[in-house]
Amino acid sequence: MEEFPMSYDYNSTEPANGVSENESGKIEVVAKARRRQFSASYKKRICAEADACARPGELGALLRREGLHSSTLRRWRLKRETGALDGLNPRKRGPKPAADPALIRELAQKDKRISRLEKKLAQAELIIDIQKKVSLVLGIDLDGESE
Repeated sequence: MEEFPMSYDYNSTEPANGVSENESGKIEVVAKARRRQFSASYKKRICAEADACARPGELGALLRREGLHSSTLRRWRLKRETGALDGLNPRKRGPKPAADPALIRELAQKDKRISRLEKKLAQAELIIDIQKKVSLVLGIDLDGESE
């Protein structure tokens, strides 16, 4: 086993890592790792294969063969069980398509009708309140019971 000195000699021409200058050109720089993206069909296929694993060790072998972690498979299965299986399908990117103009028009008409009816209701409630106050002032019994 190679021993490293406890202190570094700043006057030495040899680098601290033990690689000489003529060998430094052989150092390979690894490209930045990218996150893998899995297609929906791949996710579905792996979930189906994992469900088919019955014997001990089959699931581990599947995960090792595919280079997956068990938490990834668990997350895919959870999405499938919660009804998010459609989330595994590829989705169209970009803006969502506009709603049907006929539906938009119908909705606007119904909103107008609702606001008009709410105004009529408020007016009717006001009239009823006034009628109650007038009946109290005049001493008229609105319940129809005579004293």
